[in-house]
This record gives sequence, structure tokens and C-alpha cells, in this order.
Amino acid sequence: MIATSVTHIVLIPSYNPGVKVYETVRAARQYWNPVWVVVDGSNDGTAEGLLAMTAEDTGLRVMVLPHNQGKGAAVLYGLEQAAAGGFSHVLTMDSDGQHPPECIPGFMAASAQEPAAMILGMPVFDACAPALRVKGRKISNWWANLETLWAGIGDSLFGFRVYPVEPLRRVMRGQPWMRHFDFDPEAVVRLCWRGVRPVNLPAPVRYYRKDEGGVSHFRYLRDNVLLTWMHTRLFAGFVLRLPILLSKRAMARI
Repeated sequence: MIATSVTHIVLIPSYNPGVKVYETVRAARQYWNPVWVVVDGSNDGTAEGLLAMTAEDTGLRVMVLPHNQGKGAAVLYGLEQAAAGGFSHVLTMDSDGQHPPECIPGFMAASAQEPAAMILGMPVFDACAPALRVKGRKISNWWANLETLWAGIGDSLFGFRVYPVEPLRRVMRGQPWMRHFDFDPEAVVRLCWRGVRPVNLPAPVRYYRKDEGGVSHFRYLRDNVLLTWMHTRLFAGFVLRLPILLSKRAMARI
């Protein structure tokens, strides 16, 4: 039975994902209602295909942005629409089939139990995962934990997670960053700074080969430069906030 909610939605930002997006959306709809897709200026024909799916599925909403703005910008657009619709939480997942739709109910249940928290996916990699990316994410995770004084972020990069809408909207409206590939790690760090507690749950992740319909927009040099700049500004923010973070840590131990 599909769970229906008036507080939590599944939000899928999508940019040129190829045919895997249809399988991803159908799988998400098997576990949750409603599911929203924000098409971030795709030009691979998937926007039209997704819109056609809505004619037969009232639990699916597809919003199409006129041009590519970046993952974070697509999520922010979805957040604004969710807030306008009275929803309090969004579960974000990628459109390329890497994230596990079968985990949606469990993550939503955890969010319902702790609505003030963010529920973060801890990726469980299989043998198909590129070793360079599995090892490389450890660097970003170390920085994210330093910048939050080890507040409990299990994985800073994995985009399968549940956010409370209002805290994330306030974070994103307050600064111009987090609009591209830097969205996921910066979101968890800045939400931790605002007192949103991370709760980590395991979630399997699968990397599809090109011949299996896999599509990757990751560019090693470009995206690592973006992450380096992100952690540079986050570290500067961390230094400024350090007295407050230390004070909160001390108060929590009393």
C-alpha cells in the first residue's frame, strides 16, 4: 500500500538523467504519495516524458524550469513550492536510479518521529561503486565534521535524505551559494550550525554503467574545485562561529 502524506513529499531534482528517470519515479511512487520532480532545464526529452506520466498519475507532480540552474537551485524551487502547499518536510533523491526507493518509508517514518532533525542517508556501496569517488568523499566528510565539531554527520555528500523545509529555506535564502553540486554538503553543515540534528540511516547506493542506462554529470576537476571553494568558505564561517559552537557543546554536556 502506498503511503500518502500531507506533510512529507519526495522531491526529485532532475537534469538530463536519461531513461532511468522513468524507472526512478515509478519506483518512488510505489512507496510514497506525493512525489514531485523538478526538471532543471533538461534537453534530453525527459521533461516531456515525465509530464506525460502525470496524465495517468495524480500523485505525481512535474515542474519544469526553463534552463539549467543547478541541483541546489532545483531543490530550492521545490522547497518554495512545498512550503506554499503546506508541506513541512522533503525527502530528496537523485533521478538517475542510484538512490534506494525502498528506503523511502523508513526515512519518512524516522522524520515523523523526530521532525526537527534531518535524516541523512549513509551510503552502502556495492562492488560497482567507483573506488576514486568512494575514497574521495572521505575528504569532504572529514571537513564537514570538523566544521560542525563532529556533530554527527555520517556522510555529507549522499543526497538521499529528509530535510525540514523551513530551516533549509532560511539557510538557502540567507546566502547565494548551495545552488549547484555544492548543495548537499553545505546544506548539512549550515543546518547543523542552526541546531538541526543529523540522524544517520544506512541506504544502499548503486552506480549504473553506461550500457545499463547510467548517466553521470560528475566532473572530477570541476566538481572538486567547487567543493574546495565550498569548504574554504565554510571553514571561514566555522572559525567565526567557533565560540558559539564550543559554548553549545559545553551546554550539551551539562
